Amino acid sequence: MRSLFPLLLLASPVLADPPAIETVTATRAADGWRFDVTLRHPDTGWDHYADGWRVLDMLGNEIGMRTLLHPHETEQPFTRSLSGVQIAEGTRQVRVQARCNVDGWAAAMMVVDLP
Repeated sequence: MRSLFPLLLLASPVLADPPAIETVTATRAADGWRFDVTLRHPDTGWDHYADGWRVLDMLGNEIGMRTLLHPHETEQPFTRSLSGVQIAEGTRQVRVQARCNVDGWAAAMMVVDLP
């Protein structure tokens, strides 16, 4: 009887590295907060790329979202910004989470201390 192990390997999804957040800078402005987020992801083109990141409060509520509309396979790491994020007065920390168009939201999040 042949082993099914090789067939199981072929049927398993191939997962790439999730998008990684390298740095986050949060700056308070008149219209809310600005976040500059640097991501790294092994983008391979339109078939697999980092397609966004979001700002969450510490309870997990989304308070800002930056959609990335194209792959960055020749620009790694890369930084994109989001302005006008409204954060409740007195909030000391938020979390930032990245996403790719194949694997969805990365499990790892970066906790950001607000100045």
